[in-house]
Amino acid sequence: MATNILMPALSPTMTEGTLARWLKKEGEPVKAGDIIAEIETDKATMEFEAVDEGILGKILVQDGTEGVKVNDPIGILVEEGEAVPEGAGAAPKAAPKPEATPKQEAAPASKPASGEQQPKAATANENKPAPKPAEAGDRIFASPLARRMAKQAGLELSGIQGSGPNGRIVKADIEAAAAQPKTAPAAKAAPAAGPSTSATPAAAAAQAPKAPAAPITAPHTALPNSSMRKVIARRLAESKATVPHFYVSMDIELDALLKLRADLNSRAPKEGPGAFKLSVNDLIIKAAARVLRQFPNVNASWTDDAIIQYHDVDISVAVSIPEGLITPIVRKADQKGLAAISNEMKDLAARARSGKLKLEEFQGGGFSISNMGMYGVTDFAAIINPPQAGILAVSAGQQRPVVKDGALAIATVMTCTLSVDHRVVDGALAAEWIAAFKKVVEDPLSLML
Repeated sequence: MATNILMPALSPTMTEGTLARWLKKEGEPVKAGDIIAEIETDKATMEFEAVDEGILGKILVQDGTEGVKVNDPIGILVEEGEAVPEGAGAAPKAAPKPEATPKQEAAPASKPASGEQQPKAATANENKPAPKPAEAGDRIFASPLARRMAKQAGLELSGIQGSGPNGRIVKADIEAAAAQPKTAPAAKAAPAAGPSTSATPAAAAAQAPKAPAAPITAPHTALPNSSMRKVIARRLAESKATVPHFYVSMDIELDALLKLRADLNSRAPKEGPGAFKLSVNDLIIKAAARVLRQFPNVNASWTDDAIIQYHDVDISVAVSIPEGLITPIVRKADQKGLAAISNEMKDLAARARSGKLKLEEFQGGGFSISNMGMYGVTDFAAIINPPQAGILAVSAGQQRPVVKDGALAIATVMTCTLSVDHRVVDGALAAEWIAAFKKVVEDPLSLML
């Protein structure tokens, strides 16, 4: 029996994704657990495992297709010797094609009355906007480059006739459409205003606000937003708009921690199973984990019904990647030694940059650390990553003048800023937490206990 292969939801925030490439071809056998495709989500490129077995009878969504909605059919699995049912293969493609195949008037004619065919015949060049109100939310076949070009030009894909295979919209179609708007805006507005019976006024109103934002006369380069960048923008905007941020900062001396790091690295084996090389960030992760265990009220999240306190100390660590930012998690960091944290963090960061993290390795966490010390940043405040209630911003260690026992001295000092959700963490608690963190960092031998 034929089974649809559906676009999976590979992260909690995923609503659509890009089918990067198929790893199986039509006609090849598939077993449960086989990796059949690579899916680009809002976080990373992830492998998609088959949950059923059979033969990959038909591929419905081709490599590189963007904007495939979760639970949309992307392929069909059949049993050995079974043919792909006609209905199963046609159903997923029927939705996006009304605008791409306007010549097939006979099929739609059986559904609407003849009165609906006449406007289509009378406006042969305008038959693409007609299906738009009914089909605008459905998938449209277009190359990734065509989608980017259309977005930059402010064009609606649903109003463009595709000249590629199976009506696919390609670069040439966008270029042709972009050349028309200078003379076509009036014509486009006319059909919107003419049949003023139902949805056309809304379409005209929706079009109006876009016009002022479109013109950019200065020389520029438009860089299309990746799925990850869109999610980062949405989540951080929501965080600043809905989470009452509160900040506490403190200068922390690093000399003792730097000495401990140098001593431990000098004694560490250079290669083999026990090899490690500690970074300052590794010790900061361990120190933050130790303090979070002391202050469970900070290792928490806000909900309308209750404050959720996490039993494990799972620390998300911000890692910069070309597409944006991702936060792999060091699980139970308070229970791990420095060497284990160091090696785990190096592995997580490397796989984050190559897009090979597993879902559970970057989803979750109860607290975050963002370290920009390697860039020489002297002070900054980080935005909370919901639903977490806290994030620690770590700046560069610099030699600064300090007063010790009434005398001027030089010390390596870094400024750390704790951002907290004020619904969960009050000011006094935030101050106590960062003071305890300062104490641990300035007396790092306690991390060895």
